[in-house]
Amino acid sequence: MPGLLGKKIGMTSVFSAEGKNVPCTVIEVGPCVVTQVKTVETDGYEAVQVGFIDKKEKHTTKPEMGHFKKAGVTAKRHLAEFKGFETEYKAGDVITVDLFADVDYVDVVGTSKGRGFQGVVRRHGFGGVGQTTHGQHNRLRAPGAVGACSYPAKVFKGTRMAGQTGNERVTVQNLQVLKIMPEHNLLLIKGSVPGCKGSIVIIEK
Repeated sequence: MPGLLGKKIGMTSVFSAEGKNVPCTVIEVGPCVVTQVKTVETDGYEAVQVGFIDKKEKHTTKPEMGHFKKAGVTAKRHLAEFKGFETEYKAGDVITVDLFADVDYVDVVGTSKGRGFQGVVRRHGFGGVGQTTHGQHNRLRAPGAVGACSYPAKVFKGTRMAGQTGNERVTVQNLQVLKIMPEHNLLLIKGSVPGCKGSIVIIEK
């Protein structure tokens, strides 16, 4: 589906037409530059590759630099591919936030905040084991039993345990578009989106 790359600016709130205070996320969408147009004849599928945010040539590898020079654009920090554009683009074209002018709902893909190594209470919402009195010492936030004793005598894969939390690709679907500000390349989306301030997100129709 068509979409663009953006940067999460932060969260704020706006008033709706009914006078309700609605929390929203501000995303700087584009402008993105088309760096490659893939076709069935040359690549086996159709897609448009776009780049977002300039970067210095000294931080760009020679193969990447050749790719950008072939497209006639400056080096870009982030690249992504999208399918299903209604408009035919060619290398060097600029796509702005106006792409979402007639869109009411979008999907946002981002990388969630990393929380490090966490226990089962925070990671999976466990309620803890046992009671807090009658000699209970240090088992309140423990996961409890994780496997059988005699058979099958193993812990099954996928058992919810402590471990690395966050820092993974997350998609939030059907978020409402509240407002578009083309003069500042900003998109206001109802609710929250994954990632910290300044993180790169993908906005899809």
